[in-house]
Amino acid sequence: MVKIHDVRELEDVVVKFVGDSGDGMQLVGTLFSDAAAISGNDLATFPDFPAEIRAPHNTIAGVSGFQVHMGKRKIYTSGDMCDVLVAMNPASLKSNLKWAKKGATIIVDSSAFDEKAIEKAGYTTNPIEDGSLGTFQIIPAPIAQLTHESLAVLGVDKRVAERTKNMFVLGMVFYLFGREIEKPLAFIKTKFKEKPKVAEANQAALKAGYNFAETTEAIKMTYKVGPATLPKGLYRNIVGNIATAWGLLAAAERSGRPLFLGSYPITPATEILMELSKHKSLGARVFQAEDEIAGICSAIGASFAGSMAVTTTSGPGLSLKSEAMGLAVITELPLVIVNVQRAGPSTGMPTKSEQSDLMQALFGRNGESPLMVMAASSAANCFYYAYMASKFSMEHMTPVILLTDGYLGFGSELFRIPDVNDLPSITPPMADPNDKNFKPYRRDEKTLVRKWAVPGVEGLRHRIGGLEKTNIDGNVSTDPLNHQLMVNIREEKVNRIADFIPLQEVNGESEGDLLVVGWGGTEGALLSTVKQMQEAGHNVSHAQFNYIKPLPKNTREILAGFKKIVVCELNSGQFVNYLRMLYPEFQYEQYNKVQGLPFHVQELTETFTKLLEEV
Repeated sequence: MVKIHDVRELEDVVVKFVGDSGDGMQLVGTLFSDAAAISGNDLATFPDFPAEIRAPHNTIAGVSGFQVHMGKRKIYTSGDMCDVLVAMNPASLKSNLKWAKKGATIIVDSSAFDEKAIEKAGYTTNPIEDGSLGTFQIIPAPIAQLTHESLAVLGVDKRVAERTKNMFVLGMVFYLFGREIEKPLAFIKTKFKEKPKVAEANQAALKAGYNFAETTEAIKMTYKVGPATLPKGLYRNIVGNIATAWGLLAAAERSGRPLFLGSYPITPATEILMELSKHKSLGARVFQAEDEIAGICSAIGASFAGSMAVTTTSGPGLSLKSEAMGLAVITELPLVIVNVQRAGPSTGMPTKSEQSDLMQALFGRNGESPLMVMAASSAANCFYYAYMASKFSMEHMTPVILLTDGYLGFGSELFRIPDVNDLPSITPPMADPNDKNFKPYRRDEKTLVRKWAVPGVEGLRHRIGGLEKTNIDGNVSTDPLNHQLMVNIREEKVNRIADFIPLQEVNGESEGDLLVVGWGGTEGALLSTVKQMQEAGHNVSHAQFNYIKPLPKNTREILAGFKKIVVCELNSGQFVNYLRMLYPEFQYEQYNKVQGLPFHVQELTETFTKLLEEV
């Protein structure tokens, strides 16, 4: 007999799956978020996992997690505190209990709470039994044991059964939120089509978990999160790195230039390389180089040959690419450099996110070496900013650094798939082989952009390389006045891109007590906080910068409209110091966090409230 329980309707909910590194929490979180997307919820996700390939078993250092924030309203962040926490062992409970709301539902695998695992996690007693979790709704279930029992009839070995317990708990959570399990069952069948026994075991575990949740008395309430009201269109749940790859593909199609990616694998950027390698049919050519330097140099060679050239990396790799970026600057060739930022310095924390490479992107090259710098601000808009970075790079014959970060690259959200034909046109300034007066560095008077001359075309022969050259003719020169001229031209060419980028928008009033300034991937948390405070009657506005060099032309005007300006960054203050350089007439407050974690709405609200009290 099916039990009767209460159903609680929610505007939004945060669910977090945590367990040992080998417990499959990333897959479970992805399947659950895909189900939310199919159900029409808006969502944002945050995967959080250790850098070690196999971290020590049952230790806090080895905990892997996946957080999903879904709702019937617009979702901007992956959430602060979770409403539902799934903990597969004592270590994952210990390290994540602080992120659970008071009264949250906690599902625990009670069969994993043996004496050794409890001690290894730092507990002195079993937290399921000692009353320390009294403020939470605890659903203890011997998940590992029940999974083994449900698969006994299939005759699978113990190792396979152990690896399917994540499907058991997924079945429980699907029941908890009233989700149908047909989609994940179909996914499992497709994923393991070459291993039918494994597919059968995972499907059986998923069904067993759902049936257990349906009958256990421990679950006294289920939840309902209705669909969000979204503009009509075709949607999918997309991670930022995939969105970046698709944006590059779209730009290549619109520009008519073949896409070439020269890269070296590095966390958290590797998935862009992997995704583009799947699309040879769309004209993408992917070269996995032996190191970072070979990756960018191969891309520069491809650009010289007329391809839309891209290289992808993270902070340590950007350092290695710096000399070659200078080569792209002095040759004035288009090149998109995607930097998916991570915590540093050096190897740092490879799987944790940070905004620590801004100064490197702006100034991290020898000589006077200006290039354009942009930043994406959500997993979905990685598509659009990858597209626009490609557009500006080709149309203005300059390298462009696109900054994303691990939070965006690994995180996901709903993405409305656009019609490529509706995207802005891309018109590379290709040299005309019939131009009898062709000169390699003759420039457009408005943009200072030179023509893109593909080698091997009769009439377009020219010199190119890392040595300084004369304007117009491009002959090698060490003349001091010519060098001054070329340095000035290259800087001014980048500055003039400001005439082609959109003006900076402000969320809220254009004048007021407090302006919250951010850049890149902090947008969701900052915007959520500001909207909540505006609804509470506070005079606060928000400006999130995506175009950094050059800045939008109305930046000074925006800053001048507020009594206080606070710049919020996941670093020690790089953008705020950049603003101090360019607009020293303003006073800036700053709020910085360097923990490998995103901002939380609660901490931002407290900070902004204190600043408003001082106005």
